[in-house]
Amino acid sequence: MELGFIGLGAMGSKMLANVIKAGHSVTVFDIGQAAVDAAVALGAKKAANAAETARGKEIVLLSLPNSAIVESTVLGPGGILEGAEQGLLIVDLSSITPQSIQKIAGIAKAKGVNIIDAPVSGGTAGAQMGTLSIMVGGEQADFERALPVLQSIGSKIDHVGAIGAGDTVKLVNNLLLGVNMVAVSEALCLGVKAGIKPEVLYQIISNSSGNSYALTAKYKKFIAAGNFEPGFMIDLQYKDLQLAVDTAKGLKVPLVLGNIAQQAYEIARASGLGAEDISAVIKLGEALCDIKVREEAQ
Repeated sequence: MELGFIGLGAMGSKMLANVIKAGHSVTVFDIGQAAVDAAVALGAKKAANAAETARGKEIVLLSLPNSAIVESTVLGPGGILEGAEQGLLIVDLSSITPQSIQKIAGIAKAKGVNIIDAPVSGGTAGAQMGTLSIMVGGEQADFERALPVLQSIGSKIDHVGAIGAGDTVKLVNNLLLGVNMVAVSEALCLGVKAGIKPEVLYQIISNSSGNSYALTAKYKKFIAAGNFEPGFMIDLQYKDLQLAVDTAKGLKVPLVLGNIAQQAYEIARASGLGAEDISAVIKLGEALCDIKVREEAQ
């Protein structure tokens, strides 16, 4: 299949590698030349802009940081719609607001271009292994058309509703992750400050009612080892919480814990931790409590 791929960051570059491994012919665009060069080394072709990336393609995939960039990439000068032919399908793997993707889809539809929102979950490890969870919003026919490509990057792919539904499910999921990670950090700091070894806390809690994905995924590999290479960056978690907050405001839904958790990530960003894994939010509690939640080297 002739594809375009725009956005070759930490997630996009790894997803692209799996798309190429699946045998698709891919033309790429990114503002970072090094990322483009790396993609070409894998067998991709390069384009000068988003419009050229879309020209003559069946499907174009996007993996971009935020709503504004997705909108400009699709609708702006030199954007996808300038190069698109009728029948093109855009698959947005980014995490943006449901309102944004619905606006973009409406404008694209008038030009004969369809869009599905297909945000992913599983972090850079899942992107590399091709085991991402993908939540798809859009028309059933478009979902089925994109499925062979999505299967090259994900192992759990769900069609969750109309356009915007994928982004809605993703922001709800990441709201829970963000809140849970702050709660895990707070609880571990309390236990260690009270004199309990962190490995004992983990052993008990991971088999008890206090367990969560944030604990099991982020304790051993990250917190206990003092390894805060992302994973999933604090900056991105903060952004995803903002998506939840913005959507909730529009729906008049209070997010008491979501807003508090977002402030914890804001403090972490202000402390220079934005590019570290979300588990690094524990450093805030460690500093306040004068402790380290680490396991001794065996």
